[in-house]
Amino acid sequence: MSALITSPVTELLQQQGIAFSVIEIPLTEDKKPIRNLEALLTQQGINPQSVVRSVLFKAGSEQFVLLAVAGGGRADWAVLRQHLNARKCRMAEFDEVQTATGYIVGAVPPIVLPSEIKILVDNSVKDYPIVVIGSGVLGYALSLSSQDLITLLVDAEQGKFTSA
Repeated sequence: MSALITSPVTELLQQQGIAFSVIEIPLTEDKKPIRNLEALLTQQGINPQSVVRSVLFKAGSEQFVLLAVAGGGRADWAVLRQHLNARKCRMAEFDEVQTATGYIVGAVPPIVLPSEIKILVDNSVKDYPIVVIGSGVLGYALSLSSQDLITLLVDAEQGKFTSA
């Protein structure tokens, strides 16, 4: 099944010998991912809370930071500002996401990102044995063990960055 797509993400997983599955996400006619991803995952026996969202934001004036968070938690801006020692923090704008990450909104993975992007991993990622991440290709997601994902994110800063 993993032959459906090829991206820097699938290539890394294959190089590392990490097992993963490809999940096809139907796109609407205007090429946006369907809104009921939770229902689609539930039909496939995947916990919809296990989706790791890759939330890109900008700290201060220049630095992009990506927060990988599972379970539907929301970024706690005060915690993020304190952790990054930044007075200001804001969500990246739609066009900034692709410019900064090389991926389009809806396909951004928490791995295989430009080295200048700081990656934060919320503790929620460890709450699920299997997690779903962006594949780098719109219309597809990847499921893999959360432990394998954490291993790939060994250089990322881990902690609690969300408010429930």
